[in-house]
Amino acid sequence: METVLVVVHLFLAIGLVGLILIQHGKGADMGAAFGAGGAGSVFGSSGAGNFLSRTTGVLAIAFFITSLALAYFAMNTSDKGSVMANAAVEQPVAAQPAQTDLPVVPEAVAPKNDGSDVPTVK
Repeated sequence: METVLVVVHLFLAIGLVGLILIQHGKGADMGAAFGAGGAGSVFGSSGAGNFLSRTTGVLAIAFFITSLALAYFAMNTSDKGSVMANAAVEQPVAAQPAQTDLPVVPEAVAPKNDGSDVPTVK
């Protein structure tokens, strides 16, 4: 059902783009009023504008309805978990202590951190 709706939505979008590109702007009406070939069209001098605009309106309404239907189907998917909850978690590798030639400072000489970021004066 969802796939059929996506295909219909795609055809409606292509049809809308085609119909919008076929129509002429409002500036072309002045030339058609003085006999610029508008009366010789298939739909008559004013019929093409009404037919194309009504067809565009019907396709636009159908496009909005299919958009809402696709949004409804997307909202009601069976998988309600988040993307991060379903992601595989890699376990970190335990870090091996680096072997260096530096001497180890004994605890009695090392400064003690009491959790404060403010240094203490002795």
